[in-house]
Amino acid sequence: MTKIPFRFNNRFFNELPADTETANFPRQVYNACYSSVLPTQVRKPEILCVSDEVKDLLRLSSEDCQSEWFKTVFSGNKLLDGMQSYAMCYGGHQFGHWAGQLGDGRAINLGEVIDCNGNNQTLQLKGAGLTPYSRTADGLAVLRSSVREFLCSEAMHHLGIPTTRALSLILTGESVLRDMFYDGRAELEPGAVVCRVSPSFIRFGSFQIFAARNEKKILQQLIDFTIRNDFPHLGNPCVEVYEEWFEEVCQSTLELIVHWMRVGFVHGVMNTDNMSILGLTIDYGPYGWLEGYEPNWTPNTTDSQGRRYCFSNQPQVAQWNLYQLANAIAPIVKRTEFLEGSLKSFYDLYKQHSQKMYSKKLGLKGHNGDRDQKLIADLFTLLQLTETDMTIFFRLLSQFNPESCYSDEELISVINKAFYKPEEVKGKVKSKIIHWFRDYLNRLSQQDCVNEDRISDMNRYNPKYILRNYLVQKAIDKASIGDFSEVARLLDVMRKPYDEQPEYDDYSAKRPEWARHKAGCSMLSCSS
Repeated sequence: MTKIPFRFNNRFFNELPADTETANFPRQVYNACYSSVLPTQVRKPEILCVSDEVKDLLRLSSEDCQSEWFKTVFSGNKLLDGMQSYAMCYGGHQFGHWAGQLGDGRAINLGEVIDCNGNNQTLQLKGAGLTPYSRTADGLAVLRSSVREFLCSEAMHHLGIPTTRALSLILTGESVLRDMFYDGRAELEPGAVVCRVSPSFIRFGSFQIFAARNEKKILQQLIDFTIRNDFPHLGNPCVEVYEEWFEEVCQSTLELIVHWMRVGFVHGVMNTDNMSILGLTIDYGPYGWLEGYEPNWTPNTTDSQGRRYCFSNQPQVAQWNLYQLANAIAPIVKRTEFLEGSLKSFYDLYKQHSQKMYSKKLGLKGHNGDRDQKLIADLFTLLQLTETDMTIFFRLLSQFNPESCYSDEELISVINKAFYKPEEVKGKVKSKIIHWFRDYLNRLSQQDCVNEDRISDMNRYNPKYILRNYLVQKAIDKASIGDFSEVARLLDVMRKPYDEQPEYDDYSAKRPEWARHKAGCSMLSCSS
C-alpha cells in the first residue's frame, strides 16, 4: 500500500463550531464557522500541471504527483484518512456594499497538513462543486479561470509577493456551462480543479459575518483561534493582544499593497471577502498587470464604470477594507482608540513605504526628501505622455550609466522598447522625457554607488517577466485544444522573473496590438 506523506492537524475543523445541518444545499448558515461537505465526484480526472516548489513544501515526491491516489484526491473523488472536508462561512463588502453571507461557494478545504518546515498548510480545492454557500451557482470552475489561478499563484510567489499557493491543476473530464461575457450566450467549457495551499484561508469577511449577525461568542472564538494559531508570537488573547494583532494585520496588508504597486499588479476584486487576514494575495479572478502605465486601469469588466478597484485606488481600498475589519472586531476589543490610531496612520505609512519602494525601483540609495519626491511624481507624468510599458521601462532604467554622456537620441534609444507608439516621442513629449532623464542621471551621479551593484540591485527589484494576460490567454487557448505545453512553459518562465533568461525573451515583450481588445487579454469578467 502506498505511504501517504501527509500529517494532518485539522485545527479549524476541530476547534471551531460547525454547521449542525449536514445536508448539502444552498442556505443561510448561522452560528457556525463552516459546514461539512464532500467534493463533487468527477468523471475523468487528468493531471495537467503540478508546482514542484509546492510539492516539495508538502513533502510530496514526483512519483506521488503522478500517482493514481494524487489524481483521485486532488480532483475531489476521494478523501484520505485524516481529511475532514468543509466549506467556510464568511461575509463581505462587495464593491463597497454589504453583501451578507458569501462563504466558500466553490472551495472545499480538505484539511490542514504539516509542511516540511513544520508549519500548517490548508489544502483547498477550488471548483470542487456545490456547497451551502454556492447561492445560485454550481460551485464548479472552468479550465480558463483555473489556469489563471494556478499560474498566478506561483508567479506571485516567485516575484516575492505574499500569496496563497497552487499545488495542482486537474482537468475534471466534465463540461461546465458558463456565460463568459454575461451576454446570454452561455457555452459548455471544460471543467477543472485547482488545489490551493495556504497557512490560512481566513479573510476579513470571516469576522464580518459574525459581527453583522451579532454572534459575538463565535466572533471571539474565531479571533482567539486566529491569534493562537496564526499569530502565536503575540501571546494569549486579551484586549492588548487584539490591538497588537490588528496593527500587525494593517502592516502586512500595507506591505502587500506596496508589492502590488511595485510590479504593476491589479487584483481587480478587492472585496473584503478577498482580503486575507495574513496579508496574502488571495482569490485570483479578473486580475491583471499594467501594460501601458494607466493608473485608472482595472482588469474587471464589472468595475469598468466605477473603477473602484483600479491600480491607483488599491492603497485607499485596502485602508477602507481595514476599517470594515476594525468595525467587525470592535465589539470584542471594546476600546477603539488603538484601532483608530492604526487606521489613521495607515496611509502615512503607505506613503513612506511607497517612497522607499519607488526609490529602489529607480536605483536610488534612499529617499532624499522633496527633490526625490518630485523626481518620482514627474516620472508618473512622464509615463503617461505616451503609452509606456511600466515593466519594460523600469527594467531598462538599469542600463543607464550615470558616468556616461548621452546625446538626446541616445537617451531615447535606451528606453525606446518601452514605448507602444515610438512615433509619438517627438516635440514637447520628447523634450519632457529627455528633461526628466537628465534630472534622473544627475541624481544617480550624486550618490556613492558602484554602477554594477546598482544594476544588480535594480534587476532584483524590477522584474523582467510578469504574467501578462495575453501570455496566459495564449496558454489557455492551447490548453482548450489539449495542448498543455504552454502552461508548463509559462510556469517555468515565471519561476525566475528577475533573471534575464534570454531563451525566453519573447515572454518579456510588450502586449502585441492584436491582444489590446481580445477577450482574456485585457479586461476580464468574473465568470469562471
